[in-house]
Amino acid sequence: MGVKNRVLLTLALLWLLAAVLLPFVNYAPNRLMSGQGIGLLSVLGGMRLLILVPAFGIGLLCFVTPSRPARLAAILLAETLLFCLVALAGHSATELAQPAGAALARTSFGSGFWLMSALCLLMAADAIGRLVDNPALRVLVNAQLWLPLVGLVLTGRLDRLSLFIEYANRQDMFQRALAEHLTLLFGTLAPAMIIGIPLGLLCHRSPRWRPALFSSLNIIQTIPAIALFGLLIAPLSSLAASWPWLRAAGIGGIGLAPALIALVLYALLPLVRSVNAGLQQVPAEVIETAQGMGMTQGQIFWRVEIPLALPVMLSGIRIIAVQTVGMSMIAALIGAGGFGALMFQGLLSSALELVLLGVMPAIALAVLVDALFKLIISLLETVRR
Repeated sequence: MGVKNRVLLTLALLWLLAAVLLPFVNYAPNRLMSGQGIGLLSVLGGMRLLILVPAFGIGLLCFVTPSRPARLAAILLAETLLFCLVALAGHSATELAQPAGAALARTSFGSGFWLMSALCLLMAADAIGRLVDNPALRVLVNAQLWLPLVGLVLTGRLDRLSLFIEYANRQDMFQRALAEHLTLLFGTLAPAMIIGIPLGLLCHRSPRWRPALFSSLNIIQTIPAIALFGLLIAPLSSLAASWPWLRAAGIGGIGLAPALIALVLYALLPLVRSVNAGLQQVPAEVIETAQGMGMTQGQIFWRVEIPLALPVMLSGIRIIAVQTVGMSMIAALIGAGGFGALMFQGLLSSALELVLLGVMPAIALAVLVDALFKLIISLLETVRR
């Protein structure tokens, strides 16, 4: 019996190596001491050995001819295996905290856990990509992979893990960081669209402006984010000193104002390009047909060009939304807050869990924003067909 699914076999072998060679969780008596790694085999026992059932099933699928039932089984087994890994980590943290004097103990995810979880997601994503053709349905199927994990979090089965202990200790700070990050995201998207969409229309209607405008926006993109934040400090500080009402409105050399200005400037190039590209890909025959039907230029623009260009334009907005979520992390260096503040605080205090408390929600937010835009774009393209 030969190998039928080489991709799945490769991922399964890597999963096995991670399970055997890398620590599944790290245990430390308290927050200040460095922990020691505990392997997956050390925390298995009794009913917990059932985690090996989906792993064994995935191994068998490597030798089964790929088909719709086989790919569906791969998705279910990978999702089950991921759920078991997370549940086992939470259970291990609870057990390690039980002995007397272990109330201050910290159990964190080990490198083996992260690698095995990532491989489970890759197994599922590969099977979903081969099984589901509809992009919108593919997004939804990928999204449901996280629902069982959300259930574990809501039921409190992961509360003894150090990451969730850190969250419980800093819940108010986390909620404030979330609000600040969302403010940076929506505060960037709104003015970027107000400025970028007309500029894209200008490039489409008046091609002579296109080289100069794209060159200017390209120059902005080449400036490193830290440097651009720094360049804005001096002029904004001078303006706030000259006009006290600006300072009263919260505009100064540090804080939200320079962060939003820099993020909007970075967002303009992808947005202007997507608007221009979307309008250019509208077939000339369609416009001629609309003119032949007696439509005015305004009617052609709103009823023909915009609907046909909208998927490409939304792709540009998707890019700048995901880009803004990531770049907002750096904006914490100039006092803009957000999840970056948690990350840098964790780096300064050498607290890995605090770093993860800032990094993981930012990654989750970027993935969520990307998935939502992909879903909307795929639905629009489906309706257009």
